Amino acid sequence: MIANISPFKLKGSVDAPPSKSMAHRYLIGAALSGQKCTLSGIDYSEDFLATADCLAALGVKITKNEDSVEIDPKGFMKVKAPILECRESGSTFRFFIPLALCLGERVVLHGSERLLARPLDVYERICLDEGFYFKKGSNTFTVCGYLKHTDFKVRGDISSQFITGLIFALVYLGKGGAVEIIPPFESRSYIDLTISALASFGANVKFTDPYRIEITPSRLGAFSGRIEGDCSNAAFLEAFNHLGSEVKIGNLKPDTLQGDRVYSENFKLISEGMPTVDVSDCPDLAPVMFALAAMKNGAVFTGTDRLKSKESDRGAAMHEELKRLGGGLVFGDNSITVPKQTLSYKGEPIDGHNDHRIVMAMSVILSQTGGVINGAEAIKKSYPGFFSDIIALGAKVELK
Repeated sequence: MIANISPFKLKGSVDAPPSKSMAHRYLIGAALSGQKCTLSGIDYSEDFLATADCLAALGVKITKNEDSVEIDPKGFMKVKAPILECRESGSTFRFFIPLALCLGERVVLHGSERLLARPLDVYERICLDEGFYFKKGSNTFTVCGYLKHTDFKVRGDISSQFITGLIFALVYLGKGGAVEIIPPFESRSYIDLTISALASFGANVKFTDPYRIEITPSRLGAFSGRIEGDCSNAAFLEAFNHLGSEVKIGNLKPDTLQGDRVYSENFKLISEGMPTVDVSDCPDLAPVMFALAAMKNGAVFTGTDRLKSKESDRGAAMHEELKRLGGGLVFGDNSITVPKQTLSYKGEPIDGHNDHRIVMAMSVILSQTGGVINGAEAIKKSYPGFFSDIIALGAKVELK
C-alpha cells in the first residue's frame, strides 16, 4: 500500500486502539484459566491474530465477533505436534516457546525471517540445560520437551518477553516456581502488565524483591472484560498535537501500568528543549520520539541498542528515511542523537521498512512536509485503523 500525504492539521476526537500488549496477555490468560471468557474492545491487528491463531493450534476454540472474542479453552494443550503460526509477532513467538516446552510434543513455530533473526538465546540455553530437542531454521523454530525445572535465572537487559513467556509456562504447570532477574532490569513495566493480566484470572504472581518473581500455585477462574487503550499507538496521535493539531484521545486508562504512558511527559520535554531521554523501558516510542525531535530542537536518546532487533533496525531505518528528507541521526555507544534539522520532501518515496512504527512515525513528519510512503500496509501489525482514524480527523492521505 502507498500512502500519498499532503500537509495537514488534525482536529477532533478519537479513541486509542486497544492495547496490543494487554490483548496478548489476556488471550493467553483466558486459555490458562480453563474457563470460558469473553474479551471485548478487540482490534484485529496482525499481532493479535497471530496469538489467537497459536492458541487455536493448541486446542483453544476462539470465536471472533465484531469487536470481541469468546475463548473456550477446554481443549488447550490437548493436541499432537501442533504448528504455531507466529507471523511477525515477537511477543507471540517468545510467549509461546515456553508453553510449547510444556507439551512434551514436537512443536514447530513459524515466523518471518526477520522474526527468527531476533535473539532466542534464553530459550536455546534452557533447551540445552534441560536436554531438549530444538532446531532453528530461517523461518522455523522447532522444539520438543517437557519443562521439569521451575526456577529460572534470566538477564534483565534482554527482552522482557522471555520473562513473560516463562511466567505463562510456570502458571500453566501449576507447581509454583520463580524467575530471578540478573540486573540491570529493563522493561519491568511489561512484566507488571503480565502480572496484572494474570491476576484478573486469579493467578498469584508477584515480585518478592526487585529482581525476583515468584509464582504460587493457585486456582484460576474465568474473567471477562474490556481491553484498555494502547499508549504506544496513542503516542502517534498525540505527536500530531505537538505539531499544531488539536486531537482529543479517549479510551486511555488513567492509572495504566503501560510503560509507554511516559509519551506525554517525553513529548513535552522534546517540544520545550533538547532533552536526554532513556528509551530502555519504552523502545516502541523511539521512532515517534525521533520524528518529533527532528521537527523540534533535537534530543539525545539513550538505551537504544534494543532498537536493532525490532521489526526493523529502528535507529538505522529512521536515519535512512530522515536522510531522504535532508536530515539524519548520529549514532553513539547505546545512544542516538537527533540533531536539530530542517526537513523537506525531495521527491524520493519513504520506505516503511515493513515496520508499523516507522510508517506511523514518518507519517507524523510528512504531515508537515508532504510526501509518499511505500509499504504503508505495515500498520496492520498493530494499528490497522491508523490511516482511517487520522483521515476522519482531517488528514490529507490518499491510499493506493
